[in-house]
Amino acid sequence: MRTVIFDLDGTLADTSGDLLAAANHCFRQMGHGDVLVHEHDAGVALRGGRMMLTHGLKRVGAFAEDTVSDYYPVLLEAYAGAIDTHTRFYPGAMDAVERLAQAGYGVGICTNKPEALAELLLTRLGVRDKFASLVGADTLPVRKPDPEPLREAARRAGGHPEHCILIGDSDTDRNTARAAGVPSVLVTFGPSGDDMAALEPEALLHHFNDLPKLVSDLIGAAA
Repeated sequence: MRTVIFDLDGTLADTSGDLLAAANHCFRQMGHGDVLVHEHDAGVALRGGRMMLTHGLKRVGAFAEDTVSDYYPVLLEAYAGAIDTHTRFYPGAMDAVERLAQAGYGVGICTNKPEALAELLLTRLGVRDKFASLVGADTLPVRKPDPEPLREAARRAGGHPEHCILIGDSDTDRNTARAAGVPSVLVTFGPSGDDMAALEPEALLHHFNDLPKLVSDLIGAAA
C-alpha cells in the first residue's frame, strides 16, 4: 500500500493560538506578562514549545537554557489543559484525508509534537480514527528530520516506507522526506507559506482540494 503521511501543526491544523497561550502562561509565571502575540509569532509557535520559550525569553532579554528546561514541562501541562480552544483544521484538510483513504491510500501522521499530546488533540477534535498511524516526537528514540519516524508512520499505516509521501510545512519536513528518499509536498497557507518554494519540495500545496491529484502524480495509484 502507498501511504500519505501528514505533519500536524501548521499542516493539517492551525494550532498556533493554543500553543502561544501555553507559552504566555509560562511568561506570566516568570513575571514578564504576555510576550508572544499571534500576529507576529504564529510561525514560532509551530516550531514547538522550546522554540517559543527561547524566542520569548530572548525578546525580554532573559534567555537561559535552564529557564527553558525548567518551564518546558509547565508549558506542556498548560497546553494539555487547553489544547483545542483555538485550534482549527485548515479548510478542506479532513475532506482531503477522507478522499485519500477512499482512494486506497494509507493515511498517517508524523509530528514533532509529543505523541500523547497529538493523541489528545486528535481525539478532542474527533478525528483520531481517520489516521491509521501516529508517530510523535517521542514515539521513537529519534525525531524528524531523522527519516525513521516517517518510515515508521508509513509502516504503521500499512504501507512500505519507500512508497510514501510527506505533507508538511517546514524545512524539517522537507529534510525528513529527502533523507527518506521520498517526495514532499509543502503547504503555502500556513504562517511560513511564503518561504516554502525556496525549500524546493516536489510540489507546493495551495489548497487541500488539490492534494489527491498531487499525491497521485507523485507516488502513483494506491496499491
